[in-house]
Amino acid sequence: MKTVITGGAGFIGCNLAAHAMRAGDQVVVLDNLARPGAAANAQWLATLGGDLSVIHADVRDYQAVRAAVRDAQAVYHLAAQVAVTTSVIDPRSDFEINALGTLNVLEAVRAECPGAFLAYSSTNKVYGSMQEVGVQRNGTRYEFAHLSEGIGETQLLDFHSPYGCSKGAGDQYVRDYSRIYGLRTVVFRQSCIYGPRQVGSEDQGWVAHLMIQALRGDTIVIYGDGLQVRDILHVDDLIACYAAAHKAIDAVSGKVFNIGGGPLNTLSLVELIAYLQERLGHPVAYEFAPWRAGDQRVYVSNVSKARDELHWKPSIDVPIGLDRLMQWLRESDLARLA
Repeated sequence: MKTVITGGAGFIGCNLAAHAMRAGDQVVVLDNLARPGAAANAQWLATLGGDLSVIHADVRDYQAVRAAVRDAQAVYHLAAQVAVTTSVIDPRSDFEINALGTLNVLEAVRAECPGAFLAYSSTNKVYGSMQEVGVQRNGTRYEFAHLSEGIGETQLLDFHSPYGCSKGAGDQYVRDYSRIYGLRTVVFRQSCIYGPRQVGSEDQGWVAHLMIQALRGDTIVIYGDGLQVRDILHVDDLIACYAAAHKAIDAVSGKVFNIGGGPLNTLSLVELIAYLQERLGHPVAYEFAPWRAGDQRVYVSNVSKARDELHWKPSIDVPIGLDRLMQWLRESDLARLA
């Protein structure tokens, strides 16, 4: 099977590419190699010995995208501008990468492989700040006052920030191309994904980012009070979800799924720091800074739709997943640990 992955040298993309190569797929990675670690991820993929082609191109280049997806059976659109702060500074580039780039992928698939499975990596940011959802404090974390199962797909869309708008536009385009053109699409509104080969930053990949800082001995900056909670999902579980959707595509084409660790796999910032201090055996330096605009105090995915329709659920518990990431970071040159 020919599998095309835009952003295939990124964190999620390279893990997915490795999985597809091990399954015997012909894998085509299209990536501009702009993100930290992407070039190293591409080099790592080349060492795995599978059927791999790496196209150094940008999703804003329609002709390059069209050539890449020709005759594909599966297309995973993961390439994106991923930082809210960057989108505020440069909204035009954010729009061109996320909205226009997604349209380019859709039009390329429609022209070259209209029967292919097409997965789109969306974001929980399409739901905005959810100020109408009640939140309460409980010890070292915030929690929903009433939504014990988390946020479902019926939550109203409320795009915040240029990033939210551009990813939300892509989200809706992918849905509509199933309705209007019959493409076999699935949208995954993903929560926090973590795992090996993740080089996190303040704006994206916060679990890896805090681990890297702690391993280096740097002072961690916490925006807000540190009680913010997210459901976190190991990348291997995400890839299993993609595979489940591909298998069920005849039944779920055109659908949207909220995908994350769900209520059983949640973590606050201060709880992650406590984990780091326990594993490292010494205090971790951290300081507080003002809240960032639009930061959600709680986001937890209701994954019951994916459970019922894809027969999927997270299988890697938070402590096990964190230990795996910690081990990889200790061993990795990518993390540039002191």
